[in-house]
Amino acid sequence: MSWLDQLPENVEELKRAGHLQQNGRSAEALPILDEVLSTAIDPHTRAYALIQRFGAMINLGRIAELSTAMTVAANAVREIPDPYLRGQMHAFAALGAHLQSNLDRGVTHLVQASRALAAVRESDRETAWGWHDLAMAYSYLGFHGHALTAIEQARQVGAAVGLAPEIFAAPGIRLRNAVSLDHQGDTDGCLRVLRDIDAELSRYVAIGADQMRPGSRAAYGYALARRAALGEETEANALQWLTGGGDSVRTRDLHHLGHVCLRIAAGRPQQALSMLDAVPVSPEILGAAEPARLRSICHAAAGDHAAAHAADRYAFRLAVQRIDRLRDGYLDGVAARLDAQETQRDADRYGDEMLTDPLTGLPNRRQLERYVNAMLERGERAAIGVCDLVGFTAVNVRHGRHCGDLVLQRIAGVLNRVMRRGDFVARFAGDEFVVLLPGAGTAQAAEVSRRISAATNAENWQVLVPGTPIGLAAGWSEVGTNGRTLSAALAAAAANRTPTR
Repeated sequence: MSWLDQLPENVEELKRAGHLQQNGRSAEALPILDEVLSTAIDPHTRAYALIQRFGAMINLGRIAELSTAMTVAANAVREIPDPYLRGQMHAFAALGAHLQSNLDRGVTHLVQASRALAAVRESDRETAWGWHDLAMAYSYLGFHGHALTAIEQARQVGAAVGLAPEIFAAPGIRLRNAVSLDHQGDTDGCLRVLRDIDAELSRYVAIGADQMRPGSRAAYGYALARRAALGEETEANALQWLTGGGDSVRTRDLHHLGHVCLRIAAGRPQQALSMLDAVPVSPEILGAAEPARLRSICHAAAGDHAAAHAADRYAFRLAVQRIDRLRDGYLDGVAARLDAQETQRDADRYGDEMLTDPLTGLPNRRQLERYVNAMLERGERAAIGVCDLVGFTAVNVRHGRHCGDLVLQRIAGVLNRVMRRGDFVARFAGDEFVVLLPGAGTAQAAEVSRRISAATNAENWQVLVPGTPIGLAAGWSEVGTNGRTLSAALAAAAANRTPTR
């Protein structure tokens, strides 16, 4: 008997919803889960349904709804001493944090998920899928070795309850590993991994394996197409595998980029470039560097080696940013532990998910107000800057809101990157960001403003939103000086805004 069979109500409905999700049909699973939640009373049943609903939101890329869905699921699990439920919830929460570009929170959830799933005493189907989802989370966040370990655990737990190994093939894990190597300049290493993926697919086809998940098709298809774009022929037909696969954002983007690769392989690089320009893809599926790397391959195939070199440099820079963020997260973790030894943390400073902007992962207006109020109570002051995006309206009109969201995420990354340790960055509203420099005066604010301007201008906006220049207008003031409140300081800073240079 599986974990799910032990629930007192709605077992068949939950199994049906789970089967739909595993087969890439999350949009069909959602109304079933909502119906269960409208009638279920048992706490375990409701917690499981809420977690699966959270997972469906992730699959469908409904980023704006993730914070609320995760909060509700986490609250339902908090009072239930069940390691499987905790592990599954944290695995999905790590994926959600990744989609919201909050790497630090994502890593925290990875650790919690691994510990919870390791505490499950009896093997069953649900625990196997929990390990599978944790493996996916590890992979998306860039921890490829941990992802391979977790997916092997999923296979072992699954085998113990009679699940076929191809169910947990998870080619997307090694695919992300392969393109990561290519982004960092190791194309030979990338090709070795892609050949292994091709060989695995050939083995599954040869033995007539019929339990491969639809979502795996897109990953196999892209691996074949990516290998062809790098100049190697494959026995399997990439186009055949780039069909179906479900309704997830991941499948949609892999299909699109796979056809870009096939245009390159067919000797039509200009057509491939047009396809890259026409349809933006999520930077979270194969890494923000993948479209830039494909542009480089296109330019090289077209004989424009200068453009290929420039695109390669940009791809490498994007890839290195993730590594730098991991290192910064490690340093910040050490600093946080030292801080915890010296002062008693405000218990709800990090506990309220509603203090975080779901799109950028930055603190929101509410958290900014709490931070400044605490600072003013201590009698401290700070330089405060209000930064608005220049050209953002044109982005939404010309390229759509999805590209607008990508621009906001990019700017959030720029601001996080150039701030000094101890500075505070928040998304205040719309395209307006606020930066707080504790203890700083005019000179330090001017220097930070110059760094923000240089970093913004260095971004390759032409690749992300062609023909739509992006800039920042910033104004500065002080909060805490002569009793100036946050609202007064923000008003003064907004009144002083000028385009950064």
